[in-house]
Amino acid sequence: MRELKIEKNDSGQRLDKFMQKKFKTMPKPMVYMYIRKKCVKLNGKKTAPQTMLSEGDVLTFYIKDEFFEASEKESYEFLKAPAKPDILYEDNNLILTDKKPGLIVHQDSSYHFDCLLTRVQHYLYDKGEYDPRAENSFAPAAVNRIDRNTGGIVITAKNAEALRILNEKMRSRELKKTYLCLLINEPEKKSELLSGYLIKDESKNKVRVSKAPIEGGKEILTRYRVLETKNGLTLCEVELLTGRTHQIRAHLAFIGCPLLGDNKYGNKEVNRRYGLNRQCLYSCKLKFDFKTDAGILNYLTGREFEVKSIDFLNTFFAC
Repeated sequence: MRELKIEKNDSGQRLDKFMQKKFKTMPKPMVYMYIRKKCVKLNGKKTAPQTMLSEGDVLTFYIKDEFFEASEKESYEFLKAPAKPDILYEDNNLILTDKKPGLIVHQDSSYHFDCLLTRVQHYLYDKGEYDPRAENSFAPAAVNRIDRNTGGIVITAKNAEALRILNEKMRSRELKKTYLCLLINEPEKKSELLSGYLIKDESKNKVRVSKAPIEGGKEILTRYRVLETKNGLTLCEVELLTGRTHQIRAHLAFIGCPLLGDNKYGNKEVNRRYGLNRQCLYSCKLKFDFKTDAGILNYLTGREFEVKSIDFLNTFFAC
């Protein structure tokens, strides 16, 4: 028999989800089997997979010790990553980092040990703000994603309450992100709200855009504003009103203005001429545009953060 007390970062989640995070070597069907057979009790009573956990609850486990031992012996792979994220802003609840192009945010099939999230976790570990041994189910988590070859601001939550709030604000579009991009050619209009439909080809990790509704397509809305045109290139500010895969790259290519450096949707010949193999796209501004209560994050309401130095901007549009 083992007991675990539910701490603040563990609360507000279902029992089955908590167990899957805590016991990473336990097969998912076994989680439900243990609960069904009353091998897991909440505050001394039988419980159910969907039961929501609260701070101060006590879980009693009548399960194999090997699952606890595997959890206790878990190695911390994030310690292999450099503890040097590019920090734009930090407080007790979150970190804003400037992710550089070429770095992935989360682990993927090519992951060895280094990604933005492991860098942040290593940094917080060294500061004494993140101790995996003191956590049953929580680890600092990235709220938004940015493609490997796109740069920009990434939000990482330091605690479970901040993560929950930020995820809600992301879904309700109360986190306003602005992008800068460099286009080949110049759009017909200086500013416009583009609409269309996007469908993804999973096998090719590529999307296509249609002006008219298409089977399996999702509506996309992309607002752009031309800032400057120089030597056949156009600097644009872009806001996503919908957040779809490769939306900015595909939508602007669809109107004849692909991103410089984008070999998937753009002009490879022009890209070679400039010696570029990644798209000139940066998530450069983030505004906490809260319209509703943000709990412990209310102090961020209306605040805006911006990346000042962007490589392609310095190269092609330096004063």
